[in-house]
This record gives sequence, structure tokens and C-alpha cells, in this order.
Amino acid sequence: MKFDAVLFDCDGVLVDSEPITNGVLRDMLEERGWKLTPAECMRFFIGKAVKDEAALIEACTGQPLTEAWMHSFRERRNQGLMRDLQAIAGAAGAVATLHDLLEGRIACASGADRFKVELQLDKCGLMPYFTERIFSGHEMPRSKPAPDVYLAAAAALGVDPARCAVVEDTVTGVMAGVAAGATVLGYSPPEASHDAPDALRRAGAVVIFTDMAALPQLVTDH
Repeated sequence: MKFDAVLFDCDGVLVDSEPITNGVLRDMLEERGWKLTPAECMRFFIGKAVKDEAALIEACTGQPLTEAWMHSFRERRNQGLMRDLQAIAGAAGAVATLHDLLEGRIACASGADRFKVELQLDKCGLMPYFTERIFSGHEMPRSKPAPDVYLAAAAALGVDPARCAVVEDTVTGVMAGVAAGATVLGYSPPEASHDAPDALRRAGAVVIFTDMAALPQLVTDH
């Protein structure tokens, strides 16, 4: 087998959080005068930390992105996640299989803040597989698309990034995995936009798959 470890993104790969988080964000931006469709909000913000898009938000709302507003966003987001979040179909089985296959050498490397990542993994029953192997882009010098969070995860597992498979669903995340020197497997479920697979390939994903249950076989085949 080519890989000694698998590094998972969280949002959109392990948990179906993007519609919830982006719904809250869209509502709060509309309250500030910037009206977006759900698709537009996804296009602007998917795979990115909200705070990293402060200049765009301030330009389009005409108001500063304050810490108080970010605190309110995180509170409303967390409430929505606790109420409605579910795991991506097939993710729990894939994680359990790869955890056993790789003797625990899996990690969650997310661009989101640690509280959100841990809340989500706990809510979806995935935390036991990732305890002490959770890495947040908020705690790194640079967030995705920089490779820092994936490099930190690989180092903590004691694995050369070139021997890691990264599982990502966004262009930003794929770029981070490629920059780390890992092999990126692009997850693009059937409900993703029609151009999503091509965008992931252009960013550097070596294979595109549509069913998370197929991931263990992909990892062992490559």
C-alpha cells in the first residue's frame, strides 16, 4: 500500500456541516445588507475561514467585521450544528476501517476552529477515532490553502507527507494537501455542483470519488 496515514478534512468530508454553517452566515450577512443566494454564499466561503474573508465581507456590507460579530456568528453556527448536524453518509464506516487498517494513523486536519471541529466529531460519534489527532488551521501560522495544518498532522503521526493520503472536498483544501506534498483524493458527492469534480482535479486531486464508503478501497488500491 502506498499510504502510511490518511488525513481527513472535516467539513463536507466527515460531517455535512456546510449547508448549516453557510445558512447561518448567509442570514447574518443579509442582516448587514449583503444578500446572497445559498449557492453564492457557498461559492464565496466554502473551504475558507470566515475571518480570512474579512476584507470581502467589509467591502460588501460597508461595516467592520468585529470580534463581537464573529462571536455571534460562532454562537448561532454552533447552535445550528448541535441541532441538525449529521455525518456524511459512509464516513463513519470508512473512518473505522481505515483506523484499523492503518493502526490508528489517521488525523483530522481542518481549516475550522478547534471548538467547532471537536463539537462536530463528538456530535457525529467520530471523536474516538481522532482523539489527540485533531489539527485546526486557526492554530497554525497560515490556514488553508497553505499546507501548515497538513504538515502538522503528518509530523504528529510521524509520517512523511509524501506517504499520506489527504481527503478533501474543496479547491482550497486540495491546494493545501498538494502543497504539503501529499496525494489528495477529492470527494465530490452527487449533490455537489456539476463543475466541482473538474475544479478539484485542476487543483491537484489525483482521483475523484462520489461515495465515502468507497474510500478504504481507494486508499488500498493507490
